[in-house]
Amino acid sequence: MLAPGWAGSPAAAETADAAFLRALLDAEAALTRAQAALGLAPAGAATAVTEAAGPAGFDVASLAVRARDGGNPVIPLVAELTRAVGAEHGPYVHRGATSQDVMDTAMMLVAHRALGPVLADLDRCRRALARLAAEHRDTPMPGRTLTQHAVPTTFGLKAAGWRSLVLDARDRVTAVRGSLPAQLGGAAGTLAAFSAYGAEDATALPGVYARELGLAEPLLPWHTLRTPVADLAGCLAFAAGALGKLAVDVLTLSRTEIAEAAEGSGGGSSAMPHKANPVRSTLIVAAARRAPQLAATLYGSLVAEDERPAGAWHAEWEPLRDLLRLVGGAARDAAELTEGLRVRPEAMRDHLRLTHGLIVSERLSAELAPVLGRARAKELLTALARRAYQEGRELGELLARESELEGIDVSSLIDPAHYTGSAGPLTDRALERR
Repeated sequence: MLAPGWAGSPAAAETADAAFLRALLDAEAALTRAQAALGLAPAGAATAVTEAAGPAGFDVASLAVRARDGGNPVIPLVAELTRAVGAEHGPYVHRGATSQDVMDTAMMLVAHRALGPVLADLDRCRRALARLAAEHRDTPMPGRTLTQHAVPTTFGLKAAGWRSLVLDARDRVTAVRGSLPAQLGGAAGTLAAFSAYGAEDATALPGVYARELGLAEPLLPWHTLRTPVADLAGCLAFAAGALGKLAVDVLTLSRTEIAEAAEGSGGGSSAMPHKANPVRSTLIVAAARRAPQLAATLYGSLVAEDERPAGAWHAEWEPLRDLLRLVGGAARDAAELTEGLRVRPEAMRDHLRLTHGLIVSERLSAELAPVLGRARAKELLTALARRAYQEGRELGELLARESELEGIDVSSLIDPAHYTGSAGPLTDRALERR
């Protein structure tokens, strides 16, 4: 009830307790299959463990309560799975592994599965923004810096910038997702138990294990080398921020006083019937504000003592799940937002006239400096700008009355639509990126 940003999203399903249970069981079953593939366990054991590792046979709530005794849910899960497999093949359940091997591997599986829908929604967002950028390549609007009108820009360039951030997020998520590794090191990261159970080369086992799960092969056991988790934290926090930039711009543009854009279907108010709130943008921004702090917790877990730490890896589970959920929900909302975004060029044109022509003062400075000299041009424009504000008159009208400017076609210089610089070509260049 308190998480409308990700409720009902694919990320919610892929990070639920049931999804973590499935990942834990998948990790256990893959471990027995990998050992069987190397002759360390009979084929029948691999079959028996895989068949017994169906989530329906396990009580998540019970496992959660019993996890308190050992500090993680793997310990009670292994006990139940061993009983389910039976006396003949039960000894091959979890053989040679430590709880952190299975917990870390399950985290990577959950992340890998949750990031699939995130990438799909980022692609939806990318397509929608490409359409908006192309359609509004030459739609002029006020550029704003430090909350004030600066110089004209185009909505196409703004949308192209949003798309660039979405593609940056996609690239980072894609790279991290493809590198998520399995974890297998045994009690202290030496693989010693597997050698004791007869492995001629225990270092081959992590690679076979990873392939069983569709994860990357780890170079080393990473019990206290938390690069995979830090990389996840970084790409997720970046994705949240990238989508947050898009959303906060829409929030600004959809203000009643601005109304240059609007969400396709705004949300209602409990008290004010007239409102159509930019709910998608609001939820995305809320996610972006939370993500950096969650990522900071995961970065803090890089400081992990010894060969296996106390508390560092335990601190990762909830913030990682929250990050996956937040980014999954934000990506879904961003796809819906951009696909339905309504752009209002007429409002943009009206706002270009709000400053009585002063929005092109930079251009006038550049054009008049060769005629009047730089100092005199600045002095004149500063004085006329003050008059334009105080008297509510157009800058072009005041310029036309200046004898110093006789013979200069001022009217051609004050049209904001003719001072968007390279916005069009920059938009084109941005859209070439795939």
